[in-house]
Amino acid sequence: MKNPNPFLKKIISRKNTAKILNDMSARLNIRILITDAGDNIIADIGRDGEFGNSSNSMVIYPINAGGDEQIGFVKGNEGCSLVASIIDCVAEIESDKRDLTSELLSKYREINLFYDFAENINIRKDFNDMAMLTSTQISELLNADSILIILKNENTGLLEVVFKFGADAAKYAPLKPEDAIIPERVILSGRAEIVNDLSTDVELARILPRRTGSVLCAPLRIQNRVTGAIYLIKENPIAYTSENLKLLMVFSSQVAAFIENGKLLQNLQETFISTVYTLAETIEMRDNYTGDHTRRVMDYSLAIGGNLGISGEELETLKLSSILHDIGKIGISDSVLLKPGKLTDEEFEIIKSHTLLGEKILKNIKQLNHIIPGVKYHHERYDGKGYPEGLGGGDIDLMAKIIAVADTFDAMTTDRPYRKGLSYDAAFSELKKCSGTQFDPAIVDAFIEAFPDIKEK
Repeated sequence: MKNPNPFLKKIISRKNTAKILNDMSARLNIRILITDAGDNIIADIGRDGEFGNSSNSMVIYPINAGGDEQIGFVKGNEGCSLVASIIDCVAEIESDKRDLTSELLSKYREINLFYDFAENINIRKDFNDMAMLTSTQISELLNADSILIILKNENTGLLEVVFKFGADAAKYAPLKPEDAIIPERVILSGRAEIVNDLSTDVELARILPRRTGSVLCAPLRIQNRVTGAIYLIKENPIAYTSENLKLLMVFSSQVAAFIENGKLLQNLQETFISTVYTLAETIEMRDNYTGDHTRRVMDYSLAIGGNLGISGEELETLKLSSILHDIGKIGISDSVLLKPGKLTDEEFEIIKSHTLLGEKILKNIKQLNHIIPGVKYHHERYDGKGYPEGLGGGDIDLMAKIIAVADTFDAMTTDRPYRKGLSYDAAFSELKKCSGTQFDPAIVDAFIEAFPDIKEK
C-alpha cells in the first residue's frame, strides 16, 4: 500500500478542518470515511455513527482540487455530500495558494536574475564576457539548448554568428541557409518572433519539412537600426509565450547597447528600470482593464516629483517605487483581484495584503530595500485612516504619498467592467475634495499644477 496523499492528508489534518468534520459527524450522527485516490484511509470520523441501514446505502463522493483530477473520496451516507463539497472547496483554495506561491517564487527569481544581470554587465569590458553572462541568464530563464548572437556584416550583408552558447550550438556556426531564415526575417522586419513548432513555419518547411523544435528570436536594435539578433533554440518543441519573448527582448536591447559602445555604466539604471517595468507589466497583464496603468502611474509620479523639486537618486527611487508599487499583487488570487463587482470585507482584506506582500518580496533584494516605503505605504491616508499601519501626515513616506495620488487618479480615470472612468476634471475635483483627508494637500496641488505638461508629452 502506498503512502497516503500528503496534500489531502495536510488539508484534513488541519485543526479547523478537523473540527468542522468532527462537528458535522456528531450533529448528523454519521460516520465519515475519507480516503485518497489509492484508497488509503486519511480519516475515519465518528466510528460510532452510521453509514446507513445497509451496505447498499453507502455513497462515495469524489474529492477534487479545482480540476478534473480526483485526489480522494468521502464515503458515508447521503449526509456526506456536504462534507465532500467542503473538502473540495478547501482543496481548491489550497491548490490555488500553492500555484500562487509557485508564481511568486518564479517572479522573485526573475527579479533577482535581472538585477544580477544589470549589476554584473556593467563591469564586463570584453564582448565574450558580456555574451557569456547574457547567454547564461537567458538559458536559465528560458530553458534554451542553444543561444546565438548574430550580427549582420555591414560589408557583405551576410549574417555571422559572433557568439554561441550551448552543447549543440557549434552546429549552427557558420549559419546554414535554413538556419538563417528566421533571424533574417527578424532583422528585416525588426519584429521579434516565436515559433513553437518549426514544422509549421511555411518558409522553413519548404526546405526542411520535418524540422522540429521551438525558437525565440529578438532583434538587436542600435540607433533605430537592426544590426543583428539573439536566436534561442530548443531542439524539442516547447510552448514559449509572449512573456518569454518580452524577457528575451529585454536582454537583446542590452546586448545591442554593449555592441554599440562597449560602455554600460550610464545605462545600468535604465537597464534595471526596463527590467522591473517588464515584470510590473507582466503582473498588469492579468487584468485587461488596467492596460498601461504602470506607465501612467510612473509618469504621474515623476511629474509630481519634478514639480516638488525632487531630482537625482531620489527621483530614481520614486521611479522604481511607482513601477513596482503593485508588485505584491503577484500573490493575490485572480478570483479576488479581477472580481468585477464589489468586494466582500474578507476579499478587501486580501487585496489590502498586497502592500505587505510587496514589502516581503523587496526585503529579499538588498538593492531594492530603499523603495520599500513607497511600495508598502502607498495606501496610507493623510488622516491616518489608511493601511497597512494607519500612518498619517508627515509620518508617511514622501514617495508613498506621491504614488497614492498618482495611483488613485489613474484608477478614477480608467474604465472598469462595472463603471465608466471619470473625466480628468471630475477626478481633479475628487482629489481636491480628499485633499487634507486622504491625500497630502501639497501633493495634490503639485499634481494639478504639473498635469498640463503630462498631457503634452
